[in-house]
Amino acid sequence: QVQLVESGGGLVQAGGSLRLSCAASGRTFSSYDMGWFRQAPGKQREFVSAIWWSGGSVYYADSVKGRFTISRDNAKNTVYLQMNSLKPEDTAVYYCAAKTSHIGFSSRYEYNYWGQGTQVTVSS
Repeated sequence: QVQLVESGGGLVQAGGSLRLSCAASGRTFSSYDMGWFRQAPGKQREFVSAIWWSGGSVYYADSVKGRFTISRDNAKNTVYLQMNSLKPEDTAVYYCAAKTSHIGFSSRYEYNYWGQGTQVTVSS
């Protein structure tokens, strides 16, 4: 089992940047694929980005491609989401998630563990 704690959210103006972190407990972090999802008020939780257990493959939603960068440090049990050129439509609660299966990456149903979320608000 793994516990996930997100941090780094906040209020930022459009065009600004934030870096989200997700710290994981447990000794098997390096075996999990990790993902970031977000949920805006009144909307479904949507895929943002994912990174393979080894860091060898990364994936992005089209809406964030070229602006967001996912990375991980297995020695620190942490996954990051660097968000640049933020837009008001990026406003949402951002969730970190972990999955044991190495099949798929964009469906929330593929993920076994979730953090509590961190709020990101982008003002225009």
